[in-house]
Amino acid sequence: MTTVKTNVVIAVSGKGGVGKTTITALMVKLLSEAKQRSILVIDANPDSNLPEVMGMSVTKTVGMVTGDLKRAIEKSEIPPEITKESILESHIFEILKETPSFDLLVMGRGEGEGCYCPVNTFLTRIIDTLSKNYDLTIMDMAAGLEHLSRRTDRDVDIMIIVTDPSFMGLRTAKRIKELAKEVHIDFKKLYLIGNRFTAKMEEELKNEAKKIGIELVGVVPHDDNIFEYNHAGKSLLNLSQGSTALHSLRHILERMELMP
Repeated sequence: MTTVKTNVVIAVSGKGGVGKTTITALMVKLLSEAKQRSILVIDANPDSNLPEVMGMSVTKTVGMVTGDLKRAIEKSEIPPEITKESILESHIFEILKETPSFDLLVMGRGEGEGCYCPVNTFLTRIIDTLSKNYDLTIMDMAAGLEHLSRRTDRDVDIMIIVTDPSFMGLRTAKRIKELAKEVHIDFKKLYLIGNRFTAKMEEELKNEAKKIGIELVGVVPHDDNIFEYNHAGKSLLNLSQGSTALHSLRHILERMELMP
C-alpha cells in the first residue's frame, strides 16, 4: 500500500467554465472515501457552487461573517479587551460545516464596496492556522487570476490547473504559471488536468503542456452521468463508481501520490 502524504494543501484553479468545481467535488469524494486522513474543503470561489454540487446547504459564509465584523468595528461595538482576530476566528469555527468525511468552509462574496485589508489579513492567518489541523486541505479557487494577484495561494503545496479543450483554457493555464512567478508564489507541484477531453486529444494536450512548462497529470473524459447529476441537482458525492470521469480522476490522484 502506498504511503499517502499528509498536511497537504491543494488548490484547483483555471478559467471559468472548465469544470474546476466538478473536479474538486470528485476529488473530495475519492479522497474522503479513502478514510485515512482528516480533510478540510474550502470553497474559495465567490459563486459558492461547491456545496450545491456536493448536495450540501450552507446558511452562512466567511464573507457574511467578515461583513458583520466590519460593521461592528465601524460602530465601535467591539470591547477593547477582545481582539478582532479572536472574534473572527470564533465565528469561522461556528460556521465550519462538519460531516463524517470532511469539514467544509465556504468563503462567499465580500459584502459592501472596497477592500477591508485588516480583516483580510486576519482571515488569511486564521485559514492558514485552520488548515494545519487537517491532513489534507482542498480549495476550489475563483476563476482566472485574481486569487493569485491577491496572494491567497501562498501556502499551497499542489496547484492543479484545470483546462477544457479550448485555446482560452490553455492560455489561462499559462498566465497562472506566469503570474505565480511574478508574485513570488512557489508551489511544490504544479499540474495540469484536461477536463472533458477524449483519449485522442490527450497527446495534443501533452504537447501543449510541455510548451508552457506544466506537467500534464491526466485527462478526464466527458461523462453523461455528471451532466445528469448536475441537471437533476443530485450530489456528485453519490456518483456511481462506474463513472468514467471518476475512474480517470482516481488514476490521476494515484499519479500525484494522493491515493492509498
